[in-house]
Amino acid sequence: MAADQHLLEYFTAMDNQGGIIVKDPPKLDLDLYISNYKGRTRFDRLLLIGQSSVPLCVDALKAAVAEAKRGKDVSRYREAWECIRIVAPDEPEAKWDEAWATATEKANKAETHRLEAELKGYKNNLVKESIRIGHRDLGEHLESIGDLNSASETYIKMRPDASTQSHIQDVGKHITSILLQKRDWAGVLANVSKVLAVNVSTEEQNTELPYQKMVSGLAHLGTGKFYEAARCFLEVGDPSVCQRYNDVVSQNDVATYGGLLALASMDRLELQSRVLDNSSFRNYLELEPHIRKAVSMFVNGRYSACLGILESYRNDYLLDIYLQKHVPAIFSQIRSKCIVQYFLPFSCVTLDSMNAAFAKPGESIEPELISMIRNGVLNARINTIDKLLVAVSTDSRAAMQKKALDAANNYEKEAMERIRRMNIVAADLEVKPSRKPIGGGAGSLQGVGDIWPDDPRGHLSSGKTNA
Repeated sequence: MAADQHLLEYFTAMDNQGGIIVKDPPKLDLDLYISNYKGRTRFDRLLLIGQSSVPLCVDALKAAVAEAKRGKDVSRYREAWECIRIVAPDEPEAKWDEAWATATEKANKAETHRLEAELKGYKNNLVKESIRIGHRDLGEHLESIGDLNSASETYIKMRPDASTQSHIQDVGKHITSILLQKRDWAGVLANVSKVLAVNVSTEEQNTELPYQKMVSGLAHLGTGKFYEAARCFLEVGDPSVCQRYNDVVSQNDVATYGGLLALASMDRLELQSRVLDNSSFRNYLELEPHIRKAVSMFVNGRYSACLGILESYRNDYLLDIYLQKHVPAIFSQIRSKCIVQYFLPFSCVTLDSMNAAFAKPGESIEPELISMIRNGVLNARINTIDKLLVAVSTDSRAAMQKKALDAANNYEKEAMERIRRMNIVAADLEVKPSRKPIGGGAGSLQGVGDIWPDDPRGHLSSGKTNA
């Protein structure tokens, strides 16, 4: 009873702060889910689940505390501890570990001082490669202790000492990692292009392209550009290469992001060609079969089944650090597409059939249809007397007449341009290019060795030569 009261107080505070609360249990297994990742993203994902999911709250926060103590970032440990001491004050993790925090802060300061002293020595020796490695080591240390701004400045200082293409790519990846954690999507798009160079071998391109596509997809997703993000995730490539970058996203995430965003932004033909018939992306879909099934349902016209599959996984999507804020918009676009495609073959449909296909039990779809009609998404009218949704038929005669008038206007405009051109040429008002000599000369002196076709001297000199 006391535990429930603590949970209620905690999630009431989270709700007041504008957080998203997931009350129903998701389908994911927390241990299996978090084992797909490495690096700092593990803590971010555990903390988000602990702040959003009521059933997994305590387990996720306990795992977040353990993950923070495996690292060197005391601020992350404090953040997780402040959450768990409210939710589960009786748990061992809810007691502040002052000894660990003090020892870690002391060790962090000592390591920072040591790396700065080493870097200073490298600068005195004027060895570019040592200076670059010194900046890299110091930046990685600052990133691990949570000082992202200083880490970013240190990584940027690596650029003057980057002498090879691999060094430039290394700098770009480090800076992009910081920008991803800070959610600076414009900066991510500006820096990720430097990761993949123009003049690289096919093997290097196959290695770096998945990283560029994944990070670009996350940046487009963060800015709400679903179509561009879907294109990036669908073009990630080899899953084995993708696995190397699970400090950013996992293979399962690529399948989920690519399939969901494609459903929200692509038509039926693109879904068939870019998703279902895509041989490289098919390997990702095998990891998330429900995404492949949902896309197949949409392509085959089984829209209510498609929405039902996605709705059953909605709680999982709400616990993803990149998808959470965009889930309502993505689901709304997919649902609108399903309704439009369902209605497209008919001239009129009863509201009862629309309710049976798309409305929740006991609810009506009519307010949603009204909103779609007002926004121009659905070209139809609602007959409230007969309870029908009637398609607005276009006037074929008017469309044909408009097309003919446009063709005539374009023909007239093109004819006038041609006549004007003919008159300009006839009046000798055309601007002609300057006259250039033909052939080669001796050296670069003007007039020496040049042959002018209208110059009689050229004919005389050639005659003397023949004689």
